[in-house]
Amino acid sequence: MRLLSAVFATLLAVATTSGRFMTMQEVNEHRLEAVKRWQTSGSQNVKSGGVQNITFTNPKASEFYVDGKSLPLVDFDVGPSWAGLLPISNSPNETRQLFFWFFPPGPQGSLDDLIFWTNGGPGCSSLGGLLQENGPFSWSWGQAKPTVNQHSWTNLSSVLWVEQPVGTGFSQGIPDAQNEDDVAAQVVGFMQQFLEVFSELKGKKLYLSGESYAGRYVPYIANYIYENPTLLDLSLQGIWINDPLISWYVVQQEIPALDFVKKHASLFSFNQTYMDHLDEMAATCNYTGYMDKYVTYPPKGLLPLPGDSTNFAQGCGIWGDIYVNARMINPSFNVYRIWDTYPTPWDVLGFLDTQSPIYFNLADVKEVIHAPVGTEWVECALARVFLHEDSSLPSAPTVLPNVIEKSQRTVIVHGLADFMYIADGYDFNFDPNLRNGLQGFQTPIADDSFIVDGVGAYGSMHSERGLTYYEVVLSGHMLPGFAPVASFQIMQYLMGFRDTP
Repeated sequence: MRLLSAVFATLLAVATTSGRFMTMQEVNEHRLEAVKRWQTSGSQNVKSGGVQNITFTNPKASEFYVDGKSLPLVDFDVGPSWAGLLPISNSPNETRQLFFWFFPPGPQGSLDDLIFWTNGGPGCSSLGGLLQENGPFSWSWGQAKPTVNQHSWTNLSSVLWVEQPVGTGFSQGIPDAQNEDDVAAQVVGFMQQFLEVFSELKGKKLYLSGESYAGRYVPYIANYIYENPTLLDLSLQGIWINDPLISWYVVQQEIPALDFVKKHASLFSFNQTYMDHLDEMAATCNYTGYMDKYVTYPPKGLLPLPGDSTNFAQGCGIWGDIYVNARMINPSFNVYRIWDTYPTPWDVLGFLDTQSPIYFNLADVKEVIHAPVGTEWVECALARVFLHEDSSLPSAPTVLPNVIEKSQRTVIVHGLADFMYIADGYDFNFDPNLRNGLQGFQTPIADDSFIVDGVGAYGSMHSERGLTYYEVVLSGHMLPGFAPVASFQIMQYLMGFRDTP
């Protein structure tokens, strides 16, 4: 990448000019100087009205108020917010409730917009996204204490983090959703109740966003809103999904897995005997050379699956085989960010390892954010959040094309260090539906085409017919947390705060 080459050249020039290797102090000074450049990137392009807070006139809103100076173990004021449980319908007998945490826009944020965020799973809490990705305060993996998030999405607009479906996080009730249409109806029902309490948010421009399994949630919710435009007093503008599950697992994991390992051979460190085994498996399962053979621009038609089913054939689970063997070499191998090594960093939410205490299980934290004290919070639900299994088809061949056509802008973003869902499996030639009379991307994705302001090339980008796709370097699955500057700029584009991707 041009960015990495430029950094190396700069370091080399410094070392050469001085006629000696740099001292540790000099290395740290250069590092700190580079950090300053990142900290000043992105936010200067926000078009905003300088709004800092929103006043809600419904007396019930005060029941959800969270004093930003009272959050346990946070030694700074995160600002006013509102959190708690609201039902998914107005029925007096409704027992199903979703937990939410709402933050108004920061000093540079827009009053006219509302971002909805959900994590994936299914059953993973959106409070993980708030605390470790795009919220106003950050307590990330290996971080000793919370810090202010310089690139919080609240610097763009109001943000609503929602734990959904029922059964996720602090949300209450017995899960009964059978498919994504049920989930969408429940989310919209919750939003109706939310807008009754926080009625000043009615009429705002809405942006749905999420990651991972939200590649199913978000497009189905968006499609439900577009197909039922009178249900919600919000104006849906577009969607963001990063590292999303939008197709079949065989497409996003199995087919591209071996090429991914070869591309990152030094991080996996497999011996030649095992690599020969993977080559043999890939050839037997019709994975070898698949992308080179079938992926063309423009597409020649619907791509064939490697077997006779949307599931991988018996003996063809190469992704799982790789995962098990990667953990033998590196016990801390992380499918969400492949360069993590042993020992596993401490995580205040307990996602990386079992530990105590978990932040959202502290009694004083639950009290401050109006969470149910008797509920044990886990970042990803141990029980099912669907009645049985999610019976919906993936979003790419079903609702996503309609959502792209109806939205002002749609962004799909992928971190290139993510092994959970692999970037090479996202090629939109897998889309069997036409969008604006054409299928898939008509021209290839150009290298080094994603430029981060003040930094340089930071991956690749391609935009066609309402869809903008990004591949981001130096990032894994939890992209707003791993690549906050790049994510902030992409979100600016989605919301129309910048004209170019």
